Amino acid sequence: MTCCVARDVGDEDTVLRMVAIPPPHEMNWLWIRDPVGRRFFERCIGIGHPELLFREALRELYIRHNHAIGWEMLQNAASNGVDAAKYALSMELLIRMDDSEAKKEGLELFRTLEAGDLLPACYSSCFVVLTISWPDEVHMPKKGEEHTVYDSTRCMTRGHMGLLYDYCRRAAERGSVHGVGGADHIRCIRCRADYEVE
Repeated sequence: MTCCVARDVGDEDTVLRMVAIPPPHEMNWLWIRDPVGRRFFERCIGIGHPELLFREALRELYIRHNHAIGWEMLQNAASNGVDAAKYALSMELLIRMDDSEAKKEGLELFRTLEAGDLLPACYSSCFVVLTISWPDEVHMPKKGEEHTVYDSTRCMTRGHMGLLYDYCRRAAERGSVHGVGGADHIRCIRCRADYEVE
């Protein structure tokens, strides 16, 4: 069921939770100026549409810097089965320097996604949301080069953790309370060695 069909069906919660939302790069942004379209998406988010919760969670965490709200939304989306939300949650847990239980949980999530061969799709979903901002929002820098934690082509951290870590590092540089506390290294997911963050 598409957004337009769902909007015409009515306000039933089940419809709003299950409507198929196109990926951000395929959406026509004119709806944001349309009050009916805006209300529809706001209702979908309010009801708890998992895909929209995931997108909004990333925006709250990394673009608007509302960490508490974004964290809650990300956990909600992950618990509702959105693989990309599980991926982002695993990265968030893995960059916590002082919480070994959180890191363990993050590693388990990451390995589950890796076993299902879901990492490339999850990475792409996160990247699209973070680089295609809504109108009037802060636009993050475009991906000019591979976001990496370190350069070994054999390490599974390559091209994954660095993307989200980069946003947290930028927040720390701006003095945001949502930064990673100025940490300049991160533990490799695979081999557990410390590497300097570029």
